[in-house]
Amino acid sequence: MKQHIVFTILIFTFFISCTSNDTKEGTPKAKDKYELTKENLEEVERKNPERFLTVSASDKKNLLGQTVVKVIIANNAKVCIYKDVDIQLSFYSKTGTLLEEDKETIYESLSPGSSTNHKTKYFAPKGTSNIIVKVVGSK
Repeated sequence: MKQHIVFTILIFTFFISCTSNDTKEGTPKAKDKYELTKENLEEVERKNPERFLTVSASDKKNLLGQTVVKVIIANNAKVCIYKDVDIQLSFYSKTGTLLEEDKETIYESLSPGSSTNHKTKYFAPKGTSNIIVKVVGSK
């Protein structure tokens, strides 16, 4: 009786171990799943550059009365390379009233994890107290 139970357990173990498992590391299906996930991530990143591109800016006046805006754009995406980043500069008064909006394109490529510096000069509207810079798109 004990031999019969042991024999049954051995046969059961043999059949379980002989079945193929396609989710193991290194199999073509696992690699395809990884590539598919990577493609989906790239698609999400490409459609939403505003989520993955962060911008920081500082401004000062030069001797000619122009407002010099220094912008740093960082790419926080994991896969997508952004190029020709469109930014919007909004000039506000002390009371928070929008005085003017300008759009500008920065013609550079940003690889994942990289950043770029950009400097631009404007004759800001009279009464400008605050300048807000944000990313509005990319190619």
